[in-house]
Amino acid sequence: MKIRVLGSAAGGGFPQWNCNCRNCSGLRRGSLRGVARTQSSISVTSDSKAWALVNASPDLLHQIRGWPQANPARSIRDSSIAAIILVDGQIDHAAGLLLLREGSPLNLYTTAAVREDLLEHFPVIPMLEKYCGVNWLEIQPERILSVANLPGLQFRAIPIAGKAPPYSPARNKPRLGDNIALAIEDTQTGRVLFYAPGLAAFDDSIRAEVARADCVMIDGTFWIDDELIQQTIGHKRASDMGHLALSGDKGLLAELERFPHPRRILVHINNTNPILDEDSPERRMVEAAGIEIAYDGMEIDL
Repeated sequence: MKIRVLGSAAGGGFPQWNCNCRNCSGLRRGSLRGVARTQSSISVTSDSKAWALVNASPDLLHQIRGWPQANPARSIRDSSIAAIILVDGQIDHAAGLLLLREGSPLNLYTTAAVREDLLEHFPVIPMLEKYCGVNWLEIQPERILSVANLPGLQFRAIPIAGKAPPYSPARNKPRLGDNIALAIEDTQTGRVLFYAPGLAAFDDSIRAEVARADCVMIDGTFWIDDELIQQTIGHKRASDMGHLALSGDKGLLAELERFPHPRRILVHINNTNPILDEDSPERRMVEAAGIEIAYDGMEIDL
């Protein structure tokens, strides 16, 4: 299995277009050592010919331009993206679908809950039906999913705690399927990727998935729960937004340190997170724990 990180930042990217926090302003001025990042998405393949796009960010066209395998040029119009799989219906994971409207019908895999939101409340699917068309296929939690034109990979959706998008009527009325993580297995090697870019709680079911995985790509959105409040950017906590902060005795970093076997990589990193500053003590703490921080264009072979 090959994995490419297309985007490693949370919604808004890094630097965020309208943000003047220490990280964003420092990167623009050149006073902070770090790298720019686009909004969260990965792609996976078993044969380097057909790829599954996991989440379609608003930065997708930029990401594709830097990803040569996306266009193998076998015909006058061509793409190696065989399917798109969404782990939720958040705008930063679904708006990029509209950028694929010039091609063939999209093979789109979502849960029923996400499909409802994309039909009625952020109507991406009805819009695409007027352009390229959509072949929707349901993701059922805890069921093995074989994706068309992607031989050698099996996907399993794990329901996780989280929030429906702010535009959804289910924002404060959780439904099964609002948020999922993915266990992706290479059927030839048996190696497993566990992908969870949004995670509100690290419970026993998540611990079991991390323990059996060979590579874990997991929510690194915020360093502390009140990060936005402390930086006078907003009034919401990480937990209000469906994210478990990294720091603290019960934070995600402490949980990951209990599992030294898999390769552990933080994804979906918010522009305010101090780990984006490569000289920060928080960055050194993560690296000392043997945990990696994803960057755009990062490639992993499993």
